[in-house]
Amino acid sequence: MSRRFKLLALLCTLLMVACVFFYRTQYTTLFKSVIYPESIYISPTDVLKEGNGIIFVETTDRMKPPSLVLCAIESAARVYKDRPVVFFMKGLQDITIIQDELEARQRFPTLSSFDNVYFFPLQMDKLFNDTPLMPWYKKVNPKFEIYWTHVSADGCRLALVWKHGGIYMDSDIISMRPIPDVNFLAAEYSQSSSNGVFGLSHHHNFSWKSMENFVQNYNGAIWGNQGPQLFTRTLKTFCTIPQFKSNEDVKCGNISFLNPKRFYPIPYGAWKRYYDVCPNVPTFNDSYALHFWNFMNKEQKTMVPGDNTLIEHLYKQYCPTTYAALKNNEPIYG
Repeated sequence: MSRRFKLLALLCTLLMVACVFFYRTQYTTLFKSVIYPESIYISPTDVLKEGNGIIFVETTDRMKPPSLVLCAIESAARVYKDRPVVFFMKGLQDITIIQDELEARQRFPTLSSFDNVYFFPLQMDKLFNDTPLMPWYKKVNPKFEIYWTHVSADGCRLALVWKHGGIYMDSDIISMRPIPDVNFLAAEYSQSSSNGVFGLSHHHNFSWKSMENFVQNYNGAIWGNQGPQLFTRTLKTFCTIPQFKSNEDVKCGNISFLNPKRFYPIPYGAWKRYYDVCPNVPTFNDSYALHFWNFMNKEQKTMVPGDNTLIEHLYKQYCPTTYAALKNNEPIYG
């Protein structure tokens, strides 16, 4: 009986071990299915919570933007490797879990390998909520706005940077090196600010005052009234804008006003230089990024591999994945 009892006890023990192993295996599988990253809820607030994101905006419904847009995002992802680069697109549907965001990323093969690039829908009705822009948004009729794509983008960038902080960039800006300032505006030329690139901390007063000024002085029929002119008007309420001396930046309160050479070494009137044959590429040592003035590009010039243009050299250096796909006739849209 003793031997039988011991054998029975051993069998019971083995059975218990098997049950525990089975339970733990099934529990782990179940546990993974519950917490697997693809099932976790994700929002722009989650991604941009550190206040150091790089933000791009698309206010049309297009889902196949020009390659320059992809180059701009890729270059930012490379320059700001430890920071989220977020593209808000009006044409995207709701994204609620990481799986949705991953599927959105697959639409852009040249960007899908960058773990710090994210895509989210641009939902203006939600974005403008709790900002001075909401009454304007409820009242304005896009059908009668000749510059609606641009005016709405002017409002979106302000609301996004107000709510999240970080750096906003137009999608025709190629990044070359990190911008060292946190709170900054970019001078297009002396005494005049652009709004194509700027950085402000979360809930910075400049963002709020700019949104108030946006509404108070709204005139959608004047190009730039809600953009560069708005920023210049608001900046003048913070200080008397200092003159630039040589290549130096200046200060306006706690905001750095960056020299035009930081982003605009080629001014808007000379934008075609980017598409000229260029055997000797400028170093642009005084610049953090380059603005390509795509609004001026009515001829819809593009980068063509093998043309030896300045823009081709810049693609090669700062967005090589996008460049390689174009050169090899590989798809850039999924």
